[in-house]
Amino acid sequence: MFKFIHAADLHLDSPLLGLERYPGAPVAAIRCATRRALENLVQLAVEQSVDFVIIAGDVYDGDWKDHHTGLFFVNQMSRLRAAAIPVVMIAGNHDAANRMTKTLKLPDNVECLSSESAVTASHPLFAKLGVAIHGRSYAEPAETENLALGYPAAQVGRFNIGVLHSSLVGTTGHDPYAPCSLDDLKSKNYQYWALGHIHCRQVICEEPWVVYSGNTQGRHSRELDAKGCYLVTVDEQGRANLKFETLDVFRWTVCRIDTSRLQSLADLWNEFREQLARARKLHPGYPLAVRIEVLGTCVFHAQLHAESERVTHEFRAAAMELALDEVWIEKIKFLTEPVGSRLGSGDGPIDDVHNFVELLREDPTELALLLSELSDLKRKLPFELTYELGDLTNTTNPLVRNWLESAEAIIMQHLGVQKSE
Repeated sequence: MFKFIHAADLHLDSPLLGLERYPGAPVAAIRCATRRALENLVQLAVEQSVDFVIIAGDVYDGDWKDHHTGLFFVNQMSRLRAAAIPVVMIAGNHDAANRMTKTLKLPDNVECLSSESAVTASHPLFAKLGVAIHGRSYAEPAETENLALGYPAAQVGRFNIGVLHSSLVGTTGHDPYAPCSLDDLKSKNYQYWALGHIHCRQVICEEPWVVYSGNTQGRHSRELDAKGCYLVTVDEQGRANLKFETLDVFRWTVCRIDTSRLQSLADLWNEFREQLARARKLHPGYPLAVRIEVLGTCVFHAQLHAESERVTHEFRAAAMELALDEVWIEKIKFLTEPVGSRLGSGDGPIDDVHNFVELLREDPTELALLLSELSDLKRKLPFELTYELGDLTNTTNPLVRNWLESAEAIIMQHLGVQKSE
């Protein structure tokens, strides 16, 4: 019998995107979350006395700003070395993009498999355990070849593990690197495929085991809920048992508030408090980064958009009231629709404002001209401020409609006009 850990996508020192700075939001404290997750992985390996650790790519997150990221990884691998735990890893697309990675000397318990061809890990412990670990690193960030086809045949009488950083056919949400099919993997007759690249953990197949461990720490609002690794125990008959182990130190969640049954902003705050309380019960002991999506047909639609800054502060205050320093608002998206008809057309200045906004809504050419100016601004801003904006030249971008709603509501409020809802 033996035990090992299957982890992937550590993305050490990855910027945690979307965390707005405001009083009471401990942004700086969670910037090291990916490091804390790796420390938890190492602690788990030592406490469980695992025989080895597998890391299926993307230890890093592209080029480091300095060598501290690499030195931190070396330090953690040295802790495993002190516990006599070997590590087999491959380079993923983000690792291949990192120039400094290629010159970093790792402790001798760590074997990063070749990028020239698929090879079998060489540590003498593996032969003693009856294990053969096969894998191949990325040589370039954008790997389009089906690497799985070049993996060696299974070694008879051993528990064969394939380590691969890949977009399996049918998976979504990530660049389609090293694509392969489930049949490609099955054809190798391995007992376990330790996959990386897709950040959502999932067991694709049990005969053989084809498993994505997901990433070890959520980094933005699309990487929700618990993150960690798989602890795999293999018995004398070669049967594997998987247990998911959490490693993350804080979590992301989304509160979606349907306003169609609400009558006022007071109702909105109450609904948010109830949802937040449920989220905290679901993730006890974990600080939460919360995204709020306000949607539905709304009787106070215009007020929401005209007073979005005040509404934002009210949400933040409610979060602090419920859980000071344990919950902070990552972002608020106003996606509501007004009730009933809009202003009618007329010849006054108020109608001019409304008609101009309607023109932008209905005429893609006019809207595209306006968006071209915003696109120029986007190029001048840092990535962490713009990563969710999408293509600002695309007139169907959902954010654009929201901006038009807000702009019109703010102008009308300053003019002292209440739009009919």
